[in-house]
Amino acid sequence: MKQWRNALAKSGISLEQAIEILDKAAMRIVLVVDNDERLLGTLTDGDVRRALLRHLPLDSAVDGVMNTSPKTADESWTESRILSLMEQYQVLQLPLVDDDGKVVGLVNLHDLLNKHRHDNPVFLMAGGFGTRLRPLTNNCPKPMLKVGDKPILEQILLNFVEAGFHRFYVSTHYMPEVIRDYFGNGEQWGVSIEYVHEDEPLGTGGALGLLPHDEINQPLFMMNGDLLTSLNLHSFLDFHEKHSGIATMCVREYEHQVPYGVITSEGTKVKSMVEKPIHRFFVNAGIYLLDPALVKSVKPGTRIDMPTLLEQQIEGGEAVNMFPIHEYWLDIGRMDDFNKANTEANGSLNG
Repeated sequence: MKQWRNALAKSGISLEQAIEILDKAAMRIVLVVDNDERLLGTLTDGDVRRALLRHLPLDSAVDGVMNTSPKTADESWTESRILSLMEQYQVLQLPLVDDDGKVVGLVNLHDLLNKHRHDNPVFLMAGGFGTRLRPLTNNCPKPMLKVGDKPILEQILLNFVEAGFHRFYVSTHYMPEVIRDYFGNGEQWGVSIEYVHEDEPLGTGGALGLLPHDEINQPLFMMNGDLLTSLNLHSFLDFHEKHSGIATMCVREYEHQVPYGVITSEGTKVKSMVEKPIHRFFVNAGIYLLDPALVKSVKPGTRIDMPTLLEQQIEGGEAVNMFPIHEYWLDIGRMDDFNKANTEANGSLNG
């Protein structure tokens, strides 16, 4: 039995019985439910004390004492959104209910706050035109195309939110109002979202110059807004912090099979023949961790792509490390990638 179930109480019990449950469960709340365990109300220590101050007898029904309009959270909500609601209304416990109002859990503020939250800023690049996905992108920015039941950009955001990140910046250019209207300030997910807008495309690295540099004081995640991945963000951050460098780039192994027999020779003599050999390379996966000094080195209005920016750092003697991704990763650049993403939406993304 889950521990929160100790806090359940049936409608109609006495205040005295409810107090016993409150003490024994030691969860500082009683969840009053009907026979189908649908939430009817809650009883806290404060409710009990107010009842005693009104000189209500202990054999009074709990229904007349409980809070009949308690704050609740949907079981599908992210932890950040739940925490935001708890902080907004200053509640220590929040019942989780399903679509029928049935209690399915109980969240404790102390437990949530003890989970590590990351203050690292996250920069999501969502300004592309998505020309290779036309006509789907004629009236919709590529990051807002739905994979499953959510836009690509929301899938990315949720991965970061679930990992404990809450500071987001989004770069826009093509149809920015669609993105801004959907995400707003991030309140719906319990995070903060700020926007920077490229009046003219600045390249994949130029938008760094538009960020509020005085707010970037920790390594910054930067990610293209058309990627789906189950990358372990904690492992990526740990790797970056343990390997001194100005930046860390995620890389993906790419295989290319030559469709012919390959010949090596010396003069006119054949030295070897390999039939359809496979060559393996590491390719840029479009996800980075950048030192604040690198972010601040990009001045407003600079036009530069990330590969060029990182090459400049390497030429200047700075260390740029690579972090190989073995998890699910898909760059949604073409129509077949988009179709593949939707086919796999209920599979690999949750792996």
